[in-house]
Amino acid sequence: MLRRLIVPAVALALMACASVSGKSNGAPAAIGGFDGARMDEVLLKQAADVQSRFKWRHPRETLEFFDVAPGMTVVDTLPGSIWYSGILADYLGPDGKVIGADYAPSMWALFGQFAPPPEKKAVWPAEWVAGSVEWRPENGAEIGALAFGAVPEDVKGQVDVVLMIRALHHFNRLEEEGGFLSAALQDTMAMLKPGGVVGVVQHRAPEANSAKWAEGDNGYLKQSDMIAAFESAGFEFVESSEINANPADKPTESDFVWRLPPSLANSRDNPKLKAEMEAIGESDRMTLKFRKPL
Repeated sequence: MLRRLIVPAVALALMACASVSGKSNGAPAAIGGFDGARMDEVLLKQAADVQSRFKWRHPRETLEFFDVAPGMTVVDTLPGSIWYSGILADYLGPDGKVIGADYAPSMWALFGQFAPPPEKKAVWPAEWVAGSVEWRPENGAEIGALAFGAVPEDVKGQVDVVLMIRALHHFNRLEEEGGFLSAALQDTMAMLKPGGVVGVVQHRAPEANSAKWAEGDNGYLKQSDMIAAFESAGFEFVESSEINANPADKPTESDFVWRLPPSLANSRDNPKLKAEMEAIGESDRMTLKFRKPL
């Protein structure tokens, strides 16, 4: 869940400006490859309830698959204080940067009864940076923030990896209303360095289910549709992985993803159904790697 912290407007604006700027002192450190030992140290620091989710979310394997290395600049779509910004802030280290990326305010406005107040979304980037003092480790990565649809010029061409983890269904379900998926992919292309990676983890719809059911309102998207969307936007499809697959999750067209843990939206007062959902576990997820052409 996106964190929000009320701070004075002037301070927010100053922090927002600082959050987008690159480091000004010294040359950037050389970036190597994925550091498994460092990642293991970071994950061992996490609380027990967080570690209990690793069997479903596979953070080590996922970030290794996306080639995330210390010292990189990584955009985390719909960031949280742990998943994944908190983990990244520690792992990337003081030479790295984590940029939290929120949906555009105009997209949030289409969330109906779940739409947050517009004034909150307008100041979210600064609030995210200010609130990071609660979870960013000492000597952790620099923290920045932006909203899709308003990518700062000094971020364009500076990002090594953009993570879109369980965030694409909302872009896709609102594509017809405002072209939000297309716009987000354009923003992503603009942010990435040549050769930069997009890492996608998304609730996966059975290919046999109807296109309407798999638009995103139920949380699920078809893997073939996502590959086609990224390729149409100019990205190279590199490869897929089954590290986040769960073959026990076989949703029918009467299902939605939030029936499963951790939400258990339709079984909280039904012990039998809750047990059935917990036996399935978290959703079946596609894991896809795309690259911006050189």
